Amino acid sequence: ADAFSSAVPRAPRGIMVQRVTYRRRKSFHTKSNIVRKVRTPGGKLVVQYVGKRGKGPSCGEYGCGRPLSGIKATRPKELARLSKRQKTVTRPYGGAKCGKCVRSRILRAFLIEEQKIVKKVLKAQASAKPAEK
Repeated sequence: ADAFSSAVPRAPRGIMVQRVTYRRRKSFHTKSNIVRKVRTPGGKLVVQYVGKRGKGPSCGEYGCGRPLSGIKATRPKELARLSKRQKTVTRPYGGAKCGKCVRSRILRAFLIEEQKIVKKVLKAQASAKPAEK
C-alpha cells in the first residue's frame, strides 16, 4: 500500500536491502514529497520524485462541470509550456465550455431569435386585420 510497493521487487527474507534516503530537505510523507525507488544503469538504488498529477479543466457552464475533452490535464507550470493547440479546442468557447453546453447555447439563441420573429409576424397580422374591416 505504500509508495514503494510496485516500483522495486522485495528481497527475500534474511537478505539485506539497500536503503534509500530523500534527496530534498522535506522528510515527511506528504503529497508533494512522494518518491519512487528506481535502479540506475550503474546498479544503484535511488529515489525519483513523483510530481503531482494535474487536474484537467472542467466546463465553466453553471451546473455542468464536466471535464473538457481534448485538453491535457497538467500542472499550471507545465500548462504554460504547452502550445496553444494543446490547451484549447477549435470552436466557440473551446477550452472553457464543453461541446454539449455550447450546442445548447447556440440552440437557445436560435430559438429566442425565432420567437422574436414569430412575435413580430403575429403583431403584423393583428394590425393588418382591423385595417381590412
